[in-house]
Amino acid sequence: MGLGLSRFQYTKGLHDLGRGGYAWLQPDGGWGWSNAGLIVDQGESLLVDTLFDVPLTRDMLAAMRKAEPKAAAKIGTLVNTHHNGDHCYGNECCEGAEIISHTLAKEAMGHEKPELLAGFLEAAPQLGDVGAFLAKCFGAFDFKSVTQTLPTTTFETELTRQVGSKTVKIMHVGPAHSPGDALVHVPEDKVVFTGDILFIEGHPIMWEGPVSNWIGACDRIMAMDVETVVPGHGPITDKKGVKAVRDYLTYVRDEARKRYDAGLSSLDAARDIDMSDYDSWGDGERIAVNVSTLYKEFSGDRTPNDAAALFGQMAVLAKAKGRL
Repeated sequence: MGLGLSRFQYTKGLHDLGRGGYAWLQPDGGWGWSNAGLIVDQGESLLVDTLFDVPLTRDMLAAMRKAEPKAAAKIGTLVNTHHNGDHCYGNECCEGAEIISHTLAKEAMGHEKPELLAGFLEAAPQLGDVGAFLAKCFGAFDFKSVTQTLPTTTFETELTRQVGSKTVKIMHVGPAHSPGDALVHVPEDKVVFTGDILFIEGHPIMWEGPVSNWIGACDRIMAMDVETVVPGHGPITDKKGVKAVRDYLTYVRDEARKRYDAGLSSLDAARDIDMSDYDSWGDGERIAVNVSTLYKEFSGDRTPNDAAALFGQMAVLAKAKGRL
């Protein structure tokens, strides 16, 4: 769909956004292959997210130090946009930094430990198609390298930090993708780092909801005076990319509602919704999670999603599409 800004190629590594801003990209942006960002000014630095394991994070930080030897030599502040490990498992590599997240993100990190993922991968050969799907999603990462390092500062609504002369605004927009979703906005540079509020050219995954909050987060980005949008996954984009995600969420919400009202199960609805307009987007099996979360929202069911069951459903859909 060509939602990346043409001046930024979608290649692995560090991309200079100008004015002391950088994005670290990890194609293809699928499971675990997240983006991160760096903001520098007057010898000071703020890092937006770490990566899924220690080796990946060390490689990223080495590239940042090469680009900004003074500012990136010691990261002063680190913001985790949410609790998923591909945005925080490398925190230990930023020794001495103030680590900031939303209160709910820090709380959720306690339930998503790297040892759990390492255990799932060890068990994968005995888990049939679900195990094969887990290995496909997460087998490239070294979870045993990770010593989980939690935030040292939490916030509720909004927090501001100075990086040199730049003001950086950190704002909570969840629960949406996850409970503690946060945006990191640099108004002076017209740049926003969105975490997993945005998956560009890949299906977003709605573990939490409500969908209205996620659509509202997209609207909030659209209302900002920004030109460069760094998503949690996928190529650098602009407001066209934000609109594409908003349109996806609106479409899936409306189609899921029709099937909920007609009495279809969430998995049957996920199979039935015509997603052909999104065939070029990766990780299409995530529709199973999105519809399941929407069904719970429609029914007023506030119990947590059964992640194991949903990975099973995604494995079924991935196999049916020849992606397993």
